[in-house]
Amino acid sequence: MIYLDYDILYDIYLNTVDVSGGGAKGVIDKGKVEGILEQVKNDMYYPEIEDKVTYLFFSFNKYHCFQDGNKRIALSACVQFLNFNGYIYMLSRFIREIENISIHVASGKIDKELLIEIIASLIYEDEYSEELKLKIIDNTM
Repeated sequence: MIYLDYDILYDIYLNTVDVSGGGAKGVIDKGKVEGILEQVKNDMYYPEIEDKVTYLFFSFNKYHCFQDGNKRIALSACVQFLNFNGYIYMLSRFIREIENISIHVASGKIDKELLIEIIASLIYEDEYSEELKLKIIDNTM
């Protein structure tokens, strides 16, 4: 598995904020960022790609490691991680769907358990199951 390091993530962050706009640029807590990037490598806690992507997305979305763009960097970091690891076939759908989910994760309407179901579906299925669609609707309304 190929992982992001701090320098790559910081470049992704700067590019993401430059392209999408935003306020102040900068890292609030470099140690927290480095901890997230190191923890995701732990195969005992995060054995599968969907576990790792969920952890990265949830952590960068919720823990506010950056001055601005935390939801955007969560998405960008996961896209790059998936790209590094050969999941190119599903990146367009991942971007589209997770961008919509991002605000609901930030607001607490979608928790880690539902997020991992969503991410696993994006990786392994052509579309969400009816059951998953209903869970998403129930949690975001």
